[in-house]
Amino acid sequence: MRRYNLRDDQWERIKDLLPGREGYVGGTAVNNRLFVEAVLYRYRAGIPWRDLPARFGDWKNVHRRLRRWCESGVIERIFRYLAADYDNEYMMIDSTIVRAHQHSAGALKKGARIRPSDDHEAG
Repeated sequence: MRRYNLRDDQWERIKDLLPGREGYVGGTAVNNRLFVEAVLYRYRAGIPWRDLPARFGDWKNVHRRLRRWCESGVIERIFRYLAADYDNEYMMIDSTIVRAHQHSAGALKKGARIRPSDDHEAG
């Protein structure tokens, strides 16, 4: 299995939520799994769309399809479905994952001086 691919059990959980599957009204997609893996690869690797490996097809088509799925609510439906599973430990976010820079918490910079307010009546 490649590093960013879906496991078979993950694919089984979401495949019926996707448009373009066999028996779905409308067109049948060539390979929904390859598309989902392309999107996951792009975001997990942190690469620009243009650097998407050729095995996933033309990056413009992958991006266009993702945009259509976002606009039609498919992606949100998948996230809501996966978020409803209480065993999704990988979706938990805490301070071990997200770090704030010291200045975002209001810490003073080195050598910074606090100046008195110009408004003398306030104090």
